[in-house]
Amino acid sequence: MANTTPFSMSTMFDALPHDLRFPPARQFMNAKPRVIRPPPPPPPFSRSAAADSLFCWDWEITEGLTPEIVEIGTFQWIFNLMTRSDDDVPHFKDVISVFDIRERERMVYMLTSDSDFFMDIARDINGSKNIQRLMGKSEYMDAVFCEAITRLFLQVMTNKFASYVGIQGTRVFQQDKKEPLYELILQYGLYLARDQHGCIALNQVITDLDHSSYRNQLLDLVAINAVWLSNDHYGNFVIQHLLRLKDMRCTRNIAVNLRGHYVDLSFKKFGSYIVEGLLKVGDSVMEEVVMDLVKCEGERLMRLARSEYGNFVVRKALGLTKKNYMTADLFNGLVKKLIPFRHLLPRSPGRNIATILDSVLISS
Repeated sequence: MANTTPFSMSTMFDALPHDLRFPPARQFMNAKPRVIRPPPPPPPFSRSAAADSLFCWDWEITEGLTPEIVEIGTFQWIFNLMTRSDDDVPHFKDVISVFDIRERERMVYMLTSDSDFFMDIARDINGSKNIQRLMGKSEYMDAVFCEAITRLFLQVMTNKFASYVGIQGTRVFQQDKKEPLYELILQYGLYLARDQHGCIALNQVITDLDHSSYRNQLLDLVAINAVWLSNDHYGNFVIQHLLRLKDMRCTRNIAVNLRGHYVDLSFKKFGSYIVEGLLKVGDSVMEEVVMDLVKCEGERLMRLARSEYGNFVVRKALGLTKKNYMTADLFNGLVKKLIPFRHLLPRSPGRNIATILDSVLISS
């Protein structure tokens, strides 16, 4: 007997986008995150008339199809819905508004049930936004999202768009669901700090973190590794971010751990930003940085003053110590070391430093 249904297993798979073929999920660093068991799945879709009208196919023709094919169609519909932009008609919010809470919970359970399917949606700019819109709406959905994020923690937190899903979890989850995320952030904080997108996510988490114990542990972790991170292409942005928070305990810890490395950092573009940031703190932190500059050899200080980035550090150090009579000795120490090389400064990025030295010579 001929098959009268217009659908078949092969045509159904052909209808799926190639990126929904679910390649094996990547594993990072043999990570063994804390296991978070999700609640059991909610009942199947009740398929209200309003909800049925929004699915991508006519449900009446599914009566002759196997449950597996129907499930594939449901996954396809979820993918289409979650990656829909706000410019599409109907809007994501309009579609979701016709679902009751159980229908939403069932959909969230399905979209998180397969790691690769979840990541395909979370990596999409619209998918990430729409996942965030579903977070914080029910305890069940948050539990399911929390399990998915912890299961795929590094994949989520090191992706440009998926990382915002993880960040949103640290904002809207209840405390018992935030803590597993905080523990993973502490465990892999240095890994995130040195990743292109992970460093941005880590900075945002640090800004929003309202749990004093986890916050202090995280700040201490970064401060203790300040030398390593300050010299890293992405890690330096985390150090700069911490300095902008103006947390004096953290700032002083960073300053202590960078002691003896200020000159080396000042030769580098982003390293010089860190050193300038510490100079702006003032008081003992500023003095500690300037003392490092005064202690280095005259020729090395001259090369720093003539360098593309280091000249800004030396100029800032001279300007800050000159204004304060309490740091006059440090100012005089810098001037004394630079005066013998004054003739080498005008035809270099350090020409403004030469002007400062000339003003000192004139006034004396």
